[in-house]
Amino acid sequence: MSLTTYKEVRPWAKAILAAVLTRKMPPWHADPHYGTFQNDSRLSDSEIETIATWARNGAPEGNPKDLPPLPPLRTGWQIGKPDAIYSIDEFTLGSNGPEDQQTFTVDTNLKEPKWVEALEIRPGNPKVVHHVQVAIDGRILATFLPGTKLLPPPSGTAVLIPAGAKLHFTIHYAPGKDEKDKTSIAMRFARQAPQRELRQIHLTNNTFSIPPNAEKHTVTSQTTLNEDADVLSYLGLMGYRGRTMRFDATYPDGHNEILLEIRDYDVQWQTRYVNAKPVRLPRGTRITLTATYDNSANNPSNPDPSKTIGPKEEKMDGWIEFY
Repeated sequence: MSLTTYKEVRPWAKAILAAVLTRKMPPWHADPHYGTFQNDSRLSDSEIETIATWARNGAPEGNPKDLPPLPPLRTGWQIGKPDAIYSIDEFTLGSNGPEDQQTFTVDTNLKEPKWVEALEIRPGNPKVVHHVQVAIDGRILATFLPGTKLLPPPSGTAVLIPAGAKLHFTIHYAPGKDEKDKTSIAMRFARQAPQRELRQIHLTNNTFSIPPNAEKHTVTSQTTLNEDADVLSYLGLMGYRGRTMRFDATYPDGHNEILLEIRDYDVQWQTRYVNAKPVRLPRGTRITLTATYDNSANNPSNPDPSKTIGPKEEKMDGWIEFY
């Protein structure tokens, strides 16, 4: 709903109260016992109490003279003037049910490798573009989800784009019959080689099988670091049956640490969890990704609990960004 005027907000007062008391909003699914994240969107107890008091007292308007001006609509790219912009060919949506996922490939036509210090995705049609991932050679370069803040990489870091690289756009569309879209990604090139290269670890499992009506089915994936890594962020991806996801680090001395635990995964909110400070993982650390799935009728998002589910119907992917 729109929240730009008092008249728009007032009818939603009870719903807002319920959403903040249950911490459904703002959406944040990381267990607070593990990790500290710079993009933590949770409200404080005092902020929740302020909203609750307002709603319980009849949601009064207050003095309109105290209302601050609305922020201006952003028109330019957040990363500043881009050096390159790549767009998919214009795509027309059909009526393909509640969700339509499409993949597009775009040539960069780069004649030489380029260091990229900033990236930004812009949906061509915000009415129907739900979320976007742009990848290259299995690495996610950038993601877009409505409402998330663009977080640039640390100063002095960049990601290398090879010459002749192809960009793979994976776009999830909301229903939108006869709507058109032309989503783009902008890049700002580094003027010199960076001090540190941004890289990714991709953990996945493409051999799992979730039985029909299984309420808690576990799938894992592991890798061992062959170099020291300063970890910047984590991203987990599952489908409608995904319920929890955990990133564990087992250090060379044998002790284990939970880096991130997503307690109640929601496919509608694919959050990139950005560490408040880089987390150092030494060479030889074993990283384990553990995901659980609910393929039962108790899962209201489950399209069909009677089916055996594999990698074609579900996802089990985790990415760790580091330098």
